[in-house]
Amino acid sequence: MGSQTRFVGYFTLFATIALVPVIGVYPVFVMKALCFALFACAFNLLIGFTGLLSFGHAAFFGAAAYAAGHAMKVWGFPTPVGLLFGMAAGAALGLVFGLVAIRRQGIYFAMITLALAQMVYFIFLQAPFTGGEDGLQSVPRGSFLGIDLSSDIALYYVVAALFAAAFFFIHRVVHSPFGQVLKAIRENEPRAISLGYEVDRFKLLAFVLSAGLAGLAGAIKTTVLGFATLTDLLWTTSGAVILMTLVGGMGTLAGPILGAVLIVSLENKVGDLGTALAGLTGMEWFNSLGESVQIVTGLIFVVCVLAFRRGIVGEADALAASLGGRQAH
Repeated sequence: MGSQTRFVGYFTLFATIALVPVIGVYPVFVMKALCFALFACAFNLLIGFTGLLSFGHAAFFGAAAYAAGHAMKVWGFPTPVGLLFGMAAGAALGLVFGLVAIRRQGIYFAMITLALAQMVYFIFLQAPFTGGEDGLQSVPRGSFLGIDLSSDIALYYVVAALFAAAFFFIHRVVHSPFGQVLKAIRENEPRAISLGYEVDRFKLLAFVLSAGLAGLAGAIKTTVLGFATLTDLLWTTSGAVILMTLVGGMGTLAGPILGAVLIVSLENKVGDLGTALAGLTGMEWFNSLGESVQIVTGLIFVVCVLAFRRGIVGEADALAASLGGRQAH
Protein backbone atom coordinates (compact mmCIF):
# COMPACT_ATOMS: atom_id res chain seq x y z
CA MET A 1 0.00 0.00 0.00
CA GLY A 2 1.44 3.38 -1.04
CA SER A 3 2.05 6.15 1.45
CA GLN A 4 -0.65 8.33 -0.15
CA THR A 5 -3.23 5.56 0.04
CA ARG A 6 -2.20 4.83 3.64
CA PHE A 7 -2.59 8.50 4.55
CA VAL A 8 -6.09 8.61 3.03
CA GLY A 9 -7.02 5.45 4.94
CA TYR A 10 -5.79 6.83 8.27
CA PHE A 11 -7.49 10.18 7.65
CA THR A 12 -10.79 8.42 6.90
CA LEU A 13 -10.44 6.23 9.98
CA PHE A 14 -9.81 9.06 12.43
CA ALA A 15 -12.33 11.39 10.78
CA THR A 16 -14.94 8.65 11.29
CA ILE A 17 -13.91 8.28 14.93
CA ALA A 18 -14.20 12.05 15.42
CA LEU A 19 -17.69 12.13 13.90
CA VAL A 20 -19.11 9.20 15.89
CA PRO A 21 -20.95 11.34 18.50
CA VAL A 22 -22.39 13.51 15.72
CA ILE A 23 -23.96 10.58 13.85
CA GLY A 24 -25.68 9.30 16.99
CA VAL A 25 -23.68 6.15 17.82
CA TYR A 26 -23.62 5.30 21.55
CA PRO A 27 -20.25 6.77 22.67
CA VAL A 28 -19.61 4.30 25.53
CA PHE A 29 -19.85 1.39 23.09
CA VAL A 30 -17.35 3.04 20.73
CA MET A 31 -15.01 3.84 23.63
CA LYS A 32 -15.06 0.17 24.64
CA ALA A 33 -14.28 -0.77 21.03
CA LEU A 34 -11.38 1.71 20.96
CA CYS A 35 -9.97 0.21 24.19
CA PHE A 36 -9.94 -3.25 22.66
CA ALA A 37 -8.63 -1.85 19.37
CA LEU A 38 -5.66 -0.39 21.25
CA PHE A 39 -5.24 -3.72 23.06
CA ALA A 40 -5.19 -5.53 19.70
CA CYS A 41 -2.72 -3.02 18.21
CA ALA A 42 -0.42 -3.56 21.20
CA PHE A 43 -0.64 -7.33 20.76
CA ASN A 44 -0.02 -6.98 17.03
CA LEU A 45 3.21 -5.09 17.73
CA LEU A 46 4.45 -8.30 19.34
CA ILE A 47 3.07 -11.02 17.08
CA GLY A 48 2.71 -9.17 13.78
CA PHE A 49 6.03 -7.33 13.75
CA THR A 50 8.23 -9.39 16.09
CA GLY A 51 6.83 -12.89 15.56
CA LEU A 52 6.20 -13.65 19.25
CA LEU A 53 2.88 -15.29 20.12
CA SER A 54 1.77 -14.49 23.68
CA PHE A 55 -1.16 -16.34 25.22
CA GLY A 56 -1.00 -14.19 28.34
CA HIS A 57 -1.60 -10.63 27.20
CA ALA A 58 -4.77 -10.36 29.27
CA ALA A 59 -2.50 -10.23 32.35
CA PHE A 60 -1.19 -6.79 31.31
CA PHE A 61 -4.61 -5.53 30.26
CA GLY A 62 -6.31 -6.71 33.47
CA ALA A 63 -3.52 -5.84 35.90
CA ALA A 64 -3.39 -2.28 34.55
CA ALA A 65 -7.19 -2.05 34.74
CA TYR A 66 -7.06 -2.91 38.46
CA ALA A 67 -3.98 -0.78 39.14
CA ALA A 68 -5.44 2.34 37.53
CA GLY A 69 -8.85 1.79 39.14
CA HIS A 70 -7.36 1.30 42.61
CA ALA A 71 -5.07 4.31 42.22
CA MET A 72 -7.94 6.59 41.20
CA LYS A 73 -10.57 5.25 43.61
CA VAL A 74 -8.58 4.50 46.79
CA TRP A 75 -5.45 6.63 46.51
CA GLY A 76 -7.20 9.58 44.85
CA PHE A 77 -4.83 9.84 41.89
CA PRO A 78 -5.90 12.31 39.17
CA THR A 79 -7.13 10.51 36.06
CA PRO A 80 -4.04 11.22 33.87
CA VAL A 81 -1.73 9.99 36.65
CA GLY A 82 -3.95 6.95 37.23
CA LEU A 83 -3.77 6.07 33.52
CA LEU A 84 0.02 6.43 33.54
CA PHE A 85 0.20 4.31 36.69
CA GLY A 86 -1.85 1.57 35.03
CA MET A 87 0.35 1.73 31.93
CA ALA A 88 3.47 1.50 34.08
CA ALA A 89 2.01 -1.49 35.95
CA GLY A 90 1.41 -3.26 32.64
CA ALA A 91 4.92 -2.50 31.41
CA ALA A 92 6.50 -3.65 34.72
CA LEU A 93 4.56 -6.91 34.60
CA GLY A 94 5.62 -7.27 30.97
CA LEU A 95 9.25 -6.89 32.00
CA VAL A 96 8.85 -9.72 34.52
CA PHE A 97 7.12 -11.95 31.94
CA GLY A 98 9.71 -11.09 29.33
CA LEU A 99 12.71 -11.86 31.52
CA VAL A 100 11.25 -15.30 32.20
CA ALA A 101 9.95 -16.19 28.73
CA ILE A 102 11.98 -14.31 26.14
CA ARG A 103 14.72 -16.92 25.76
CA ARG A 104 12.17 -19.48 24.60
CA GLN A 105 10.61 -19.66 21.17
CA GLY A 106 7.44 -20.88 19.51
CA ILE A 107 4.96 -22.89 21.54
CA TYR A 108 7.25 -22.88 24.59
CA PHE A 109 7.18 -19.08 24.71
CA ALA A 110 3.40 -19.07 24.30
CA MET A 111 2.86 -21.66 27.04
CA ILE A 112 5.12 -19.81 29.50
CA THR A 113 3.17 -16.57 28.98
CA LEU A 114 -0.11 -18.46 29.46
CA ALA A 115 1.11 -20.08 32.68
CA LEU A 116 2.35 -16.76 34.07
CA ALA A 117 -0.93 -15.07 33.16
CA GLN A 118 -2.90 -17.77 34.98
CA MET A 119 -0.74 -17.19 38.06
CA VAL A 120 -1.56 -13.47 37.90
CA TYR A 121 -5.26 -14.30 37.55
CA PHE A 122 -5.32 -16.41 40.73
CA ILE A 123 -3.30 -13.79 42.63
CA PHE A 124 -5.86 -11.14 41.73
CA LEU A 125 -8.70 -13.52 42.55
CA GLN A 126 -7.49 -13.77 46.16
CA ALA A 127 -5.95 -10.29 46.65
CA PRO A 128 -7.94 -8.12 49.10
CA PHE A 129 -7.78 -4.92 47.01
CA THR A 130 -9.37 -6.42 43.87
CA GLY A 131 -12.81 -7.21 45.28
CA GLY A 132 -12.51 -10.87 44.33
CA GLU A 133 -15.28 -12.14 42.06
CA ASP A 134 -17.20 -8.86 42.51
CA GLY A 135 -14.39 -6.87 40.92
CA LEU A 136 -13.34 -3.30 41.58
CA GLN A 137 -16.47 -1.16 41.31
CA SER A 138 -17.37 2.56 41.22
CA VAL A 139 -14.09 3.88 39.85
CA PRO A 140 -14.48 7.68 39.39
CA ARG A 141 -13.84 9.23 35.99
CA GLY A 142 -12.47 12.45 37.45
CA SER A 143 -11.11 15.06 35.07
CA PHE A 144 -8.39 15.13 32.42
CA LEU A 145 -6.31 18.32 32.16
CA GLY A 146 -9.28 20.38 33.29
CA ILE A 147 -11.87 18.50 31.19
CA ASP A 148 -14.73 17.08 33.27
CA LEU A 149 -15.07 13.43 32.26
CA SER A 150 -18.53 12.94 33.76
CA SER A 151 -19.88 13.77 30.29
CA ASP A 152 -19.74 10.79 27.91
CA ILE A 153 -18.97 13.10 24.97
CA ALA A 154 -16.05 14.79 26.75
CA LEU A 155 -14.67 11.42 27.82
CA TYR A 156 -15.11 10.08 24.29
CA TYR A 157 -12.89 12.73 22.75
CA VAL A 158 -10.24 12.22 25.43
CA VAL A 159 -10.26 8.47 24.76
CA ALA A 160 -10.16 9.08 21.00
CA ALA A 161 -7.17 11.41 21.42
CA LEU A 162 -5.32 8.87 23.59
CA PHE A 163 -6.07 6.13 21.07
CA ALA A 164 -4.81 8.27 18.17
CA ALA A 165 -1.61 9.14 20.07
CA ALA A 166 -0.96 5.48 20.90
CA PHE A 167 -1.68 4.39 17.33
CA PHE A 168 0.77 6.89 15.82
CA PHE A 169 3.34 5.92 18.42
CA ILE A 170 3.02 2.31 17.24
CA HIS A 171 3.21 3.53 13.63
CA ARG A 172 6.43 5.40 14.43
CA VAL A 173 7.93 2.38 16.21
CA VAL A 174 7.12 0.04 13.32
CA HIS A 175 8.67 2.37 10.72
CA SER A 176 11.77 3.20 12.79
CA PRO A 177 15.15 1.40 12.55
CA PHE A 178 14.12 -0.43 15.73
CA GLY A 179 10.98 -1.64 13.97
CA GLN A 180 13.00 -2.82 10.98
CA VAL A 181 15.15 -4.93 13.31
CA LEU A 182 11.98 -6.43 14.81
CA LYS A 183 10.80 -7.39 11.33
CA ALA A 184 14.19 -8.92 10.60
CA ILE A 185 13.89 -11.00 13.77
CA ARG A 186 10.41 -12.10 12.73
CA GLU A 187 11.57 -13.13 9.26
CA ASN A 188 14.88 -14.80 10.14
CA GLU A 189 16.13 -14.66 13.71
CA PRO A 190 19.40 -16.62 13.11
CA ARG A 191 20.34 -14.15 10.36
CA ALA A 192 19.63 -11.19 12.66
CA ILE A 193 21.92 -12.76 15.25
CA SER A 194 24.63 -13.30 12.62
CA LEU A 195 24.43 -9.58 11.72
CA GLY A 196 25.38 -8.73 15.30
CA TYR A 197 22.03 -7.73 16.79
CA GLU A 198 21.35 -8.63 20.42
CA VAL A 199 18.07 -10.29 19.55
CA ASP A 200 16.93 -11.01 23.11
CA ARG A 201 17.21 -7.33 24.05
CA PHE A 202 15.15 -6.25 21.05
CA LYS A 203 12.49 -8.87 21.79
CA LEU A 204 12.37 -7.91 25.46
CA LEU A 205 11.93 -4.22 24.63
CA ALA A 206 9.18 -5.07 22.12
CA PHE A 207 7.49 -7.22 24.77
CA VAL A 208 7.61 -4.43 27.37
CA LEU A 209 6.30 -1.85 24.87
CA SER A 210 3.45 -4.17 23.91
CA ALA A 211 2.63 -4.85 27.57
CA GLY A 212 2.68 -1.13 28.43
CA LEU A 213 0.31 -0.26 25.57
CA ALA A 214 -1.97 -3.15 26.54
CA GLY A 215 -1.87 -1.75 30.07
CA LEU A 216 -2.91 1.68 28.79
CA ALA A 217 -5.87 0.04 27.04
CA GLY A 218 -6.91 -1.68 30.28
CA ALA A 219 -6.55 1.53 32.31
CA ILE A 220 -8.70 3.47 29.81
CA LYS A 221 -11.30 0.70 29.86
CA THR A 222 -11.62 0.98 33.64
CA THR A 223 -12.03 4.76 33.36
CA VAL A 224 -14.74 4.40 30.70
CA LEU A 225 -16.80 1.66 32.33
CA GLY A 226 -16.04 2.50 35.98
CA PHE A 227 -15.03 -1.03 36.99
CA ALA A 228 -12.43 -3.76 36.54
CA THR A 229 -13.31 -7.45 36.78
CA LEU A 230 -11.54 -10.78 36.72
CA THR A 231 -12.74 -11.26 33.14
CA ASP A 232 -10.13 -8.69 32.12
CA LEU A 233 -7.45 -11.14 33.33
CA LEU A 234 -9.02 -14.35 32.05
CA TRP A 235 -7.35 -16.47 29.37
CA THR A 236 -10.41 -16.01 27.15
CA THR A 237 -9.55 -12.29 26.94
CA SER A 238 -6.10 -13.26 25.62
CA GLY A 239 -7.85 -15.51 23.12
CA ALA A 240 -10.18 -12.68 22.08
CA VAL A 241 -7.32 -10.31 21.28
CA ILE A 242 -5.61 -13.03 19.22
CA LEU A 243 -8.88 -13.47 17.30
CA MET A 244 -9.22 -9.71 16.74
CA THR A 245 -5.70 -9.48 15.37
CA LEU A 246 -5.97 -12.49 13.05
CA VAL A 247 -9.40 -11.54 11.70
CA GLY A 248 -8.37 -7.95 11.00
CA GLY A 249 -4.94 -8.74 9.63
CA MET A 250 -1.82 -9.66 11.55
CA GLY A 251 1.18 -7.53 10.66
CA THR A 252 -0.95 -4.62 9.42
CA LEU A 253 -1.50 -1.44 11.40
CA ALA A 254 -5.21 -0.98 10.70
CA GLY A 255 -6.17 -4.67 10.78
CA PRO A 256 -6.38 -5.08 14.57
CA ILE A 257 -8.62 -2.01 14.78
CA LEU A 258 -11.08 -3.48 12.28
CA GLY A 259 -10.92 -6.88 13.98
CA ALA A 260 -11.57 -5.38 17.41
CA VAL A 261 -14.55 -3.36 16.17
CA LEU A 262 -16.03 -6.44 14.49
CA ILE A 263 -15.63 -8.72 17.52
CA VAL A 264 -16.84 -6.15 20.08
CA SER A 265 -19.80 -5.32 17.83
CA LEU A 266 -20.68 -9.00 17.60
CA GLU A 267 -20.50 -9.45 21.35
CA ASN A 268 -22.89 -6.54 21.82
CA LYS A 269 -25.25 -7.05 18.89
CA VAL A 270 -25.62 -10.81 18.37
CA GLY A 271 -28.19 -11.01 21.17
CA ASP A 272 -30.21 -8.15 19.65
CA LEU A 273 -30.05 -9.85 16.26
CA GLY A 274 -31.33 -13.09 17.76
CA THR A 275 -34.28 -11.31 19.34
CA ALA A 276 -35.13 -9.60 16.03
CA LEU A 277 -34.92 -12.87 14.09
CA ALA A 278 -37.10 -14.62 16.66
CA GLY A 279 -39.70 -11.87 16.23
CA LEU A 280 -39.62 -12.10 12.43
CA THR A 281 -39.62 -15.87 12.08
CA GLY A 282 -41.44 -16.96 15.22
CA MET A 283 -38.59 -19.38 16.00
CA GLU A 284 -37.80 -19.01 19.70
CA TRP A 285 -34.41 -20.69 19.44
CA PHE A 286 -33.02 -17.51 17.84
CA ASN A 287 -33.27 -15.93 21.30
CA SER A 288 -30.41 -18.17 22.43
CA LEU A 289 -27.98 -16.49 20.01
CA GLY A 290 -27.07 -13.99 22.73
CA GLU A 291 -25.68 -16.88 24.77
CA SER A 292 -23.75 -18.24 21.78
CA VAL A 293 -21.51 -15.30 20.93
CA GLN A 294 -18.37 -17.42 21.17
CA ILE A 295 -19.82 -19.92 18.70
CA VAL A 296 -20.58 -17.14 16.22
CA THR A 297 -17.14 -15.53 16.61
CA GLY A 298 -15.56 -18.97 16.29
CA LEU A 299 -17.36 -19.53 12.99
CA ILE A 300 -16.18 -16.13 11.76
CA PHE A 301 -12.63 -17.06 12.73
CA VAL A 302 -12.87 -20.32 10.77
CA VAL A 303 -14.22 -18.50 7.71
CA CYS A 304 -11.46 -15.89 7.90
CA VAL A 305 -8.76 -18.54 8.23
CA LEU A 306 -10.13 -20.45 5.23
CA ALA A 307 -11.03 -17.51 2.99
CA PHE A 308 -8.86 -14.63 4.26
CA ARG A 309 -5.53 -16.13 5.31
CA ARG A 310 -3.97 -12.68 5.72
CA GLY A 311 -6.97 -11.22 7.53
CA ILE A 312 -9.40 -8.71 6.07
CA VAL A 313 -6.96 -5.79 5.76
CA GLY A 314 -4.11 -8.06 4.67
CA GLU A 315 -6.21 -9.50 1.85
CA ALA A 316 -7.32 -6.00 0.83
CA ASP A 317 -3.67 -4.89 0.69
CA ALA A 318 -2.73 -7.95 -1.38
CA LEU A 319 -5.63 -7.33 -3.77
CA ALA A 320 -4.67 -3.65 -4.16
CA ALA A 321 -1.04 -4.62 -4.85
CA SER A 322 -2.17 -7.20 -7.41
CA LEU A 323 -4.40 -4.72 -9.23
CA GLY A 324 -1.62 -2.12 -9.15
CA GLY A 325 0.80 -4.63 -10.68
CA ARG A 326 -1.64 -5.46 -13.48
CA GLN A 327 -2.16 -1.78 -14.30
CA ALA A 328 1.62 -1.27 -14.39
CA HIS A 329 1.90 -4.01 -17.03
